[in-house]
Amino acid sequence: MQENAPYVKKVRAELDALRRTLERFPEEEEAKLVRMAGVVAKAIRAGRVVFTCGNGGSAADAQHIAGELVGRFRHKVSGYKASALTTNSSVVTALANDFSFDEVFSKQIESRGEKGDVLLALSTSGASPNVLRAVEEAKRLGLHALAFSGKGGGELAAAADIAVVVPHDDFARIQEVHMTLGHILCGLVEDMVCPRT
Repeated sequence: MQENAPYVKKVRAELDALRRTLERFPEEEEAKLVRMAGVVAKAIRAGRVVFTCGNGGSAADAQHIAGELVGRFRHKVSGYKASALTTNSSVVTALANDFSFDEVFSKQIESRGEKGDVLLALSTSGASPNVLRAVEEAKRLGLHALAFSGKGGGELAAAADIAVVVPHDDFARIQEVHMTLGHILCGLVEDMVCPRT
């Protein structure tokens, strides 16, 4: 057990770093998350679709959030219309090959998105070209463009209608908080769509 002591210490250090990041999360970002949930809930009540996108770990987070909305989060409610733009490998690779990787999400928004739908775009840097193009296309078509970002927010925070920014530079911390925010968002949306008395 003694030989594991440095690794146990590393585990504690990582958990402490995450705890500090959560404790320092700005109140104004919390308020933006509530506004974001209101937009999503209103769209769901109107029968609209929530699209999600991101790259790498953010793609996994985008898929997770879409899955929570479709399958339900905490309440026994009917699932909501949600779709991750990252999951269909035939579509993604065709668009990357025929256009460019920068267009893999925007082309899907162009063909599937409608006014009143929602795009939730995730990027730890706020600078992913394909995510930025998706937001641009979403806004052009009248979708609500929402974002989770990190660092200083990047271009993504400036482009989105509402952006919740994790004030940290480490991608792991940002993604961990994004997933926490995603769970909170799903819970808020359920509460807003199907209030519990």
